[in-house]
Amino acid sequence: MNDINNEVKIIAYEPQYKEAFKTLNEEWIKTFFVMEPSDYKLLDNPEEQIINKGGYIGFALLNGEPVGTCALVKAQEEPIAFELSKMAVSPKAQGKKIGYLLGNALVEKARELKAEKVFLETNSILVPAIRLYEKLGFQHIPITNPGYDRVDVQMELDLNI
Repeated sequence: MNDINNEVKIIAYEPQYKEAFKTLNEEWIKTFFVMEPSDYKLLDNPEEQIINKGGYIGFALLNGEPVGTCALVKAQEEPIAFELSKMAVSPKAQGKKIGYLLGNALVEKARELKAEKVFLETNSILVPAIRLYEKLGFQHIPITNPGYDRVDVQMELDLNI
């Protein structure tokens, strides 16, 4: 593969990528866990459940192909807070810093949208993901009201610092 063509581009959600949003996430979730009703709610209806409610979905394109995705799900209005959710990178594109590029782009988008904080839920077996979130500035917080059975780690990024 020619590395010159190995360029990653981060773009906003477009309807043509709806299926990729679901496929990338299903592939990732099923590798480690089981799909839950909350997963299907977001993955089957990204426009209604995320975009139309003030959220945002980003995609990482590698040579024009969607190989990663991540969402900002609006969690509260006052003060504005988002959940960083549904981050998935195709196994064939791992090791190219796509997770970091997506995470960084979505944190910047949250700042643009005047968010005061971004939080996330994950699982302690996902050590590389947790390291990535720590690198992005997220801090560990006590677990409250997890949205999924698999959650045993919650983290938060205060954007007012």
